[in-house]
Amino acid sequence: MDTRRDFPVERVSISEDLSFSRLVYGMWRIGDDADTSVAHVRAKIDAVLAQGITTLDQADIYGDYTAESILGQALKADPGLRQRVELVTKCGIVAPCGKYADVACKHYDTTAAHITASVENSLRDLGTDHIDLLLIHRPDPLMDHRETGAALDGLVKSGKIRAVGVSNFRPHDVELLQSAMQTPLATNQIELSLARIEPFSDGDLAFHQRRNDPVMAWSPLGGGSLMREDSELTRRMDAMAAEFGVDRAAIAVAFLLRHPARILPVLGTNSLPRIAGISDACKVDMTRVQWFQLYEAALGREVA
Repeated sequence: MDTRRDFPVERVSISEDLSFSRLVYGMWRIGDDADTSVAHVRAKIDAVLAQGITTLDQADIYGDYTAESILGQALKADPGLRQRVELVTKCGIVAPCGKYADVACKHYDTTAAHITASVENSLRDLGTDHIDLLLIHRPDPLMDHRETGAALDGLVKSGKIRAVGVSNFRPHDVELLQSAMQTPLATNQIELSLARIEPFSDGDLAFHQRRNDPVMAWSPLGGGSLMREDSELTRRMDAMAAEFGVDRAAIAVAFLLRHPARILPVLGTNSLPRIAGISDACKVDMTRVQWFQLYEAALGREVA
């Protein structure tokens, strides 16, 4: 019996045999915390699991290529923990830091050799035999879509990854890669928030709705700007937060959850009290009129 249905956070189907929690815990800052001990990392994971948040978002580059191993130590300390979470990670960015400190410049690499090596490194660092979802982190101007697509299909067939998607891709980038693949691309992780509302009107969300792809939203709090600013938008958010008995962050996330595109906000913080409140967004039953009140404030004008 899947007891996760008893939690306030709903589940979203990613592929035929894979579902994610609607809210995702982003671990890009895990290496920045003063305490990266197994016990402290486990406390963060337990805090999200207590809310029904089971999906953990990583990337090989996070923490200067150390974040996966920090999470991996916690997973290795309790082998049963791996069965309670879904692991998302990304590859394709090569930056002059960590294990790539000697490269001449930051660049992208979507060759089969690099993707395969990155997956093997992630599996080792995370201490697992499979990744639930692998994302190509950025569109690569030099991508050979046939080579990249064949490599991703091969990793799915091998069982090393269960599903594959992309991050920061535009619709034409998605279509190019998908044209060379047998495996359906499961999702696109894009920057989306009340501080970046362009995808609501530039065709990006419409494209994925037509494909019936759930969309993952990184930086749903606008990189923290929505928490710091004093503006017409944030004043409306605060008034709505008071009405629902939540904080401003919950309103920002609820705005995304209200959209029919099945958006999965990816929320990252190292503060245990803030982690414990991630699911407060699920308490907000935002009306269409309330959604548009926030949308027009974000636009800075009435809709046409």
